[in-house]
Order: sequence, then C-alpha cells, then structure tokens
Amino acid sequence: MPGSSHAELLVGYESSDDAAVYRIDGERAIVSTVDFITPPVDDPAWFGRIAAANSLSDIYAMGAKPLFALNLVMYPEKVLGKRVLGEILAGAAEKVKEAGAVLAGGHSVDDREPKFGLCVTGIVDIPLLLRNSGTIAGDAIILTKPLGTGVLFNAVKAGAHSFSRLEEMLPQVARLNGDGLAVLRKHGVRALTDVSGFGLAGHLCEIARSSNVTVKVQSAAIPVYEDAVALYRAGHTTGSNRGNRENVAAEIRVAASSPSEREELWFDPQTSGGLLAALPRESALRAVEELREAGYSGSAIIGEVVSPGIERLIFE
Repeated sequence: MPGSSHAELLVGYESSDDAAVYRIDGERAIVSTVDFITPPVDDPAWFGRIAAANSLSDIYAMGAKPLFALNLVMYPEKVLGKRVLGEILAGAAEKVKEAGAVLAGGHSVDDREPKFGLCVTGIVDIPLLLRNSGTIAGDAIILTKPLGTGVLFNAVKAGAHSFSRLEEMLPQVARLNGDGLAVLRKHGVRALTDVSGFGLAGHLCEIARSSNVTVKVQSAAIPVYEDAVALYRAGHTTGSNRGNRENVAAEIRVAASSPSEREELWFDPQTSGGLLAALPRESALRAVEELREAGYSGSAIIGEVVSPGIERLIFE
C-alpha cells in the first residue's frame, strides 16, 4: 500500500494499531475501524453479537468512544432466507445499543458464505488517545479475557466439541471492552491493544516492537477458556496457528520451564478477544480486581515489561 502520511492523520496503518485516527480540531479526533468475520457459531443472534463486539473492540483499544456503526453484510439470501439475516442484524444491534452508539445503515452483497461485521466511527480527546506503544520497563501486562476461542469454535464446527459447552462462555466472548477500558484508564494504562486474529503472541510483539522493549510472559498465568488446552492436546487446531507462529518466530524465545501444552494457545486466533494492556506495576493488582468486579472474570496479570533484549517476547 502507498504511504498514508497526512497532517491530520494521527494514526495510520504503519504502526499496526487497531484503528485509524484523524484530527478534526485542536482537541478531538475521530477514530475509524472496519472488521467482519465468518460465523464462529451457527446461532445467528450470537453471530451478530460476537461480530459486533469484535468490531467495536478496536475503538476501545484506541481509548475512544464509539459513536455510530454501519453494517457490513455478505449473505446468501436465496439459501438461508431473510429470517436468519434478521437475527444476525438484531444480535449486532443489541451490542451497538449497549455500546451507546447508533446503528446508521450499512451495505450488503450476495455471497455464498455469510460474513458480517461493522464499520465503526468513534471519537476521542487527543490527550486520551491510546496506542500499542508507550510502555516502559517495569510495567505489568494485563489480559482481560481468556484465550482459546479459535480452537473452540473450530472444534464445534468439526463436531468434536458440543455447542452446549461452548454456549456457556459466549456471553464473555461477546462482552464489550468498554468497561474494561474505563478500569484500565483509571489505573494509568500506557499501551493498549486487543487480542484478535494474530493471537496473543502477535499482538504482544506489536506492543514490544512499537515501544522498543521486551515482554516476559508467565505462560501458566495466561487465562484460558475451559476445554481449549484439552482440544489442542487432542490434536485440534485452527487454520491460523501456523501462520501466526511463523510471523513472530524470529522474535520469540521459549524457556525450558514453559508448559508446552499451552504453547499453541499463544498463537490461537481470537474473535472478540480481550484487551491487552501495559500499565504501572503498582496499579496492576488493583486493576485486575476491578476488572473482575466489572465482569471480566478471566482478567489476569500475565507478564512484565523489561529492557529490550535480543527477543521481543519471552515465554517462561
């Protein structure tokens, strides 16, 4: 792609941040993102909720407030009919309303496989803008949701895992990250992103690169959805794990003490994943307590930031 340099463009794609940021006056900027996914589950309402939460998450990851959203619909109406589409759109509308934003329209095309997401526009006071850079040595790393949605969704599609067990965790998957942002901001968050398709390792490497630091991760401390480890142990995986691993292989070191049965989870592609935050160590424990009180029951301190070394990411 050509360069995106412009006087008012505060954040483009070059830094691998979560959304574009454009200054509209001396105090504020608009934040814009777009994301869509294939169905992680067969239930159309849950598909809509999860896809919407996934799209809205990028706005929160920049420290912004969502204002309005546009539907992006790719759908085989002649095959699935209008009722299923209506349930997808209704599920998404729930989440947009919950976010305090307005659903303002959208666009649809006929497609053989359903795909759905949102184009979301938000706003942020420029001094409150958050990016995936800015962390310093001594900071703690917090993850607000467990890992494992990739392998769980794939296993259900393959008939190797029951939807009834998966359904128990869907409210947490579809939980908006807005309340999490408020807690992290209260405790002095310095760098922020969310965990999505590149997996935990990919997004941690983005933070480490952008801030020129190394991140040490305590693998045993990473929160994981129930059954995810067992599914990987049984040989299940996703179509993204290998690519995610290869993308960061040169920047990672794995200590001999790291539990090997959790290794695939570092590369598991997340849908509507949690926020990944770097904040002062002295604030981290209280931040995790408040995140759990706010409904992010899987929140945990998973590592620390150290001075830059040869590797960007060390799993211990």
